[in-house]
Amino acid sequence: MPFDKSSAATYADNHAESHSTHNCAKYVRKAIEWGGILLRPTDYAKDYGPLLEAAGFRQTIGDPQQGDVIVIQPAPGHPAGHMAIFDGSIWVSDFKQTHAGRQGFYPGPAYRQSQPAYKIYRYN
Repeated sequence: MPFDKSSAATYADNHAESHSTHNCAKYVRKAIEWGGILLRPTDYAKDYGPLLEAAGFRQTIGDPQQGDVIVIQPAPGHPAGHMAIFDGSIWVSDFKQTHAGRQGFYPGPAYRQSQPAYKIYRYN
């Protein structure tokens, strides 16, 4: 079954909390699953890259597109890392990351200050 990026993005938007619950991996995984791709759960967001690739996502660069998923490595005080899905306008994890628009994938001050490595994945 192909990935329905629109359904995944809509699910993420509709289930986002008003603030972080520190469950970004769970929320994004559920959005991806709503879009038709099953992923094995893992404890840390930072570890989802290989699972996304095994499911048919590939690393990409450039402007994000609806359904793209970002996996960010840990920042000081945040050892699990972070992940989010792009809804076509903003990045959404367990909350809507509206603070910086299209490039607002860093979810908070620790990430914005340290700018840890990240990879963006797109379903092919």
